[in-house]
Amino acid sequence: KGKRLPAREAIAKAGFDPDFDLGAKDASALINGSTTSLALGALATHDARQLLKHADIAMCLSLEAMRGELAAFDPRVHKARPHPGQARIARNLLRILEGSKRCSQAARDVVFPDEPRQPGTPASPRVQDVYSLRCTPQVHGPAVEAVEYVERIIGTEINSATDNPLIFDDGQAGYVSISGGHFHGQYVAQAMDLLAIAMADLGSISERRLARLIDPTMSYGLPRNLLAGKRGLNTGFATVQCSMSALAMENRGLATPGSVDSIPGKSNAEDHVSNSTWCGRKARTVVENVEQIVAGELLMAAQALTLVEPLAKDYPLGRGSQAAIGAIRAIIPPALDGDRWYAT
Repeated sequence: KGKRLPAREAIAKAGFDPDFDLGAKDASALINGSTTSLALGALATHDARQLLKHADIAMCLSLEAMRGELAAFDPRVHKARPHPGQARIARNLLRILEGSKRCSQAARDVVFPDEPRQPGTPASPRVQDVYSLRCTPQVHGPAVEAVEYVERIIGTEINSATDNPLIFDDGQAGYVSISGGHFHGQYVAQAMDLLAIAMADLGSISERRLARLIDPTMSYGLPRNLLAGKRGLNTGFATVQCSMSALAMENRGLATPGSVDSIPGKSNAEDHVSNSTWCGRKARTVVENVEQIVAGELLMAAQALTLVEPLAKDYPLGRGSQAAIGAIRAIIPPALDGDRWYAT
């Protein structure tokens, strides 16, 4: 529940007895490196699953803030390239955006604060949006399918024997010891490398969207840097974008596969190792970084929508977007200045 506790206390609170007698192979199972890799992998995979939902919501808020086009999510489009993850994301986006009038030509005709267009001049027709908006199903979709694959691997590992040797009943009131290779962490290592790659790209496309939000030339007239205070005294969200871009760049290095690396040990008896613990550590760090990036996009898109609400009030947001804005406001109290968030 988000608290660090001594191991004995945590085990007791979880409903387990912290004192137990060790039997044959129990000690090896507890200290095995495969167990460490699996623990890291399980945590990273759980958080990644939650993150997928938040990334979809963040994208929808950004799309409506920039008055984007919905045609790219049409089910007919995704039936022509029937990847299940891609189609699922497109459906999810349309559910969140259900009832939106902000993604209409009429809404685009409203002149936003930093838009060079003169009042009363219609906006140019929006045929299609940039990749970070239009191609969301094609980028979030592979991440969904990658997480599903990783969940299968981690689920199997959680319910497996991963030490050595294994002890079996010989059927004659005795036992037989068989040496094998279940301790090898290649399954977890490769799964964590895949998770790191997929999540790094999820963060990369999110960072590109939030970068557009602070630039009026790319956001179709949203206030520069999403600034609500006095220019020169308040910096808006420019520094948030800088921080998120740094995390995106860090993720690119961490997404370099570790499962292809191997240094032999123990006089070459262990002549091929999986590097799975490093892969798990990398994947967990990438997921944590992407949590920050997606949170940044949620906050910045909420700021953008709040700043233009007086101008665009006749064009309501989608039902899911309205709920998301309400949740963000409940978590982060608005500033005293006109119900707006801004960085100080």
